[in-house]
Amino acid sequence: MPQQSPLLVFDFDGVLVDGMAEYWWSARSAALAMESGLQLPEQAPPAFALLRPRIHKGWEMVLLALEMGQADPDLPAFQHDYDRALAEALARRHLQPDGLQRALEAVRADAIATDLPSWLALHRFYPGVVERLGRLAEDGARWAVLTTKGGAFASALLDGAGLRPMALYGHEDGSKPEVLLRLSESGRPLWFIEDRRPTLERVRATPGLEAVRCFLVAWGYLAPDDAHGLPAGIHWLESADFQAPLADWP
Repeated sequence: MPQQSPLLVFDFDGVLVDGMAEYWWSARSAALAMESGLQLPEQAPPAFALLRPRIHKGWEMVLLALEMGQADPDLPAFQHDYDRALAEALARRHLQPDGLQRALEAVRADAIATDLPSWLALHRFYPGVVERLGRLAEDGARWAVLTTKGGAFASALLDGAGLRPMALYGHEDGSKPEVLLRLSESGRPLWFIEDRRPTLERVRATPGLEAVRCFLVAWGYLAPDDAHGLPAGIHWLESADFQAPLADWP
C-alpha cells in the first residue's frame, strides 16, 4: 500500500508572511486608542523587533506598545524574563489579555473594512512562498494554515495572494497542539512548519503528537540561539530545502 502523502501545516506570521510593519502599526494603533497621550514612533522601534521572537499572541504586542510609550520603559525586564515581565505589566495596568486582543482585532477589522489595500500592503509574503505553495499539489500534498492571528485576518491575506489552503485555523480554534491533535485523528502524516522553537518543543512534548514531523524555518522571527542544539524530531529548514521536493526535505 503506497505511503499516504503528508498534510503540511504552516504557521503564518514568520513562516509565510513577514508582517512586522503591520504588527507595529496595529499594536501602536490599539495602544493609542487605549491611551491617547502615548509617544510612539510610526515605525517599529528596534526594541519591538528584538522582542518579536518572544511574542506568542497578538495581545502581547499591544501590551509591549503600551509599555514602550512610557517615559522610561523597563524593556530589559522583557529581555531577561519575558513571561514574568508580561504578567507584571498586566497586573500593574489592571489589564486582561482578552481585552487587549479585542482592541487589536478591532483595529485590524476596521482597517480591512475601510482600506483593505493599505492594510494588505503592510505585509509581504516571503520570497518564493506563494509559488512554492502553488506547487505542493505536484508533490501530492495538501496544506493548511495554523496561526495565532485571527482567522479572518489571515484569510484576507491569503485571498489577496490567491492562495487557498485546505483549512485555516486561527487563535479562536484553540492552541496549536490542540488543533494538531484534532488533525492527527485522520491518520494522515502531519508536517508542522513553524518559526517559534518553543512552540515546536511544546508540540513535541504533547502526548499524541510524537509522530508529527516538525520544522523550524531559517527565515522567521528567530531568537539568536534558536538554531543551536535542536532536539530530536525538530528539523532545521533552509529556504533551499523549502523549495525542494518534499522527498528531499530534512
